[in-house]
Amino acid sequence: MNPEQNGAQKIGLAILGIALLAGAFYGGFRYGDAGEPSLRAQLTDINAPAYISAKSEALLDADFSLFWEAIELAKERYVRIDEIEDENILYGAIGGAIDALEDPYTVFLKPSDAKKFNEDIKGVFGGIGAEIGIREGQLLVISPLKGNPAERAGLLAGDSILQVNGTSTNNITIENAVKIIRGEPGTEVSFLIMRAGWDEAKEIIVERAIVNVPTFEWEMLAPTPGSEPSIAHFKLFSFNANASRELANAVIEALIKGTKGVILDMRNNSGGFLDVAVDVTGWFVNKGDVVVQQQHRDGSRTNLVARGSAALKNLPVVVLVNEGSASASEIVAGALRDHLGAKLIGKKTFGKGSVQELETLKNGSTLKVTIAEWLTPLGSSINKVGLEPDVEVEFGDDPETDLQFEKALEIISENLPAGRAIPTFLLGL
Repeated sequence: MNPEQNGAQKIGLAILGIALLAGAFYGGFRYGDAGEPSLRAQLTDINAPAYISAKSEALLDADFSLFWEAIELAKERYVRIDEIEDENILYGAIGGAIDALEDPYTVFLKPSDAKKFNEDIKGVFGGIGAEIGIREGQLLVISPLKGNPAERAGLLAGDSILQVNGTSTNNITIENAVKIIRGEPGTEVSFLIMRAGWDEAKEIIVERAIVNVPTFEWEMLAPTPGSEPSIAHFKLFSFNANASRELANAVIEALIKGTKGVILDMRNNSGGFLDVAVDVTGWFVNKGDVVVQQQHRDGSRTNLVARGSAALKNLPVVVLVNEGSASASEIVAGALRDHLGAKLIGKKTFGKGSVQELETLKNGSTLKVTIAEWLTPLGSSINKVGLEPDVEVEFGDDPETDLQFEKALEIISENLPAGRAIPTFLLGL
């Protein structure tokens, strides 16, 4: 089942908070053998050599006897083999096969980890309030969540995490990083962080807490000091289930108040539900316009189209993005630039543009595998590439001064229309 088809697709990254493990934590790979039956029986519960041999030949163009030869030698010679469960050898083999795909979002969880994941996402526990990901093998902070421990401790989008509690993150998987980072509220976790512009890595300690995932804020702004407020500043922190409703209420109120332009701020927004991204885009582009293209392994593409009122389509729009803007944020930003010519202001986005599908395997193992990649309406790739801003601006060294926002306000103010335009849907036409 494709999660996109049932409207429940989640396209974010790893949230280290309430949904601590949501993101890139699943994967799997079928296995087979062409080896000696008794050894095979020790390592799998399939006792049909012909079936397994046929499956392995169909799945992998490789001599699978090498696998069984290596396992047999390990079983015969490893000094502490009595301490190793045969099932764990199997799970390690599957994990190694998945690692060979070199995709951080295609991951395998053995039954005990899969069960713990399902329990954790239903429970409440401590986290740091940040999203993490892996790029080119390096564990990174994708975005600290507003008002949560990671932000308060000073972690920033783009920070490289070299160690967690003294444990190296070299070649670590996201799920293993999460196991180390999460913990009881009130306890501390130590990070060794390297940041662009630093000469050496520094330790940052974060106190875990129950994490609050923010959704949306907005305000009306004056283009110049003393003038009437006429710019809507929408700050979208997450594409969660509440975002569509909160944005809809804000859009209607902003239009009634006479907004002439919009600043859509998606900095440090690492994604959420695909349907919400489509809903958000629908306020800005015509119904039926392509929001994003999904490119499949055979080269075919599926278009997801806008279905909203397009109430903001005639207003100038600028979009604020940074290194923490990922997934759904990149989909919306790409669509607004392709359809409206909206300028992206800030820093290059993260580049999370792939689609994962979840499957439950036998004995409770779980698989999450990348099945497609996202393209913008005009066909630009998002995955591993990100979106380059039209106007690149650093946030600034002074935390009290937001240079990116100041540039966005300057650009939108220069493009405001004269007079007050009331959208036709508010007139009942």
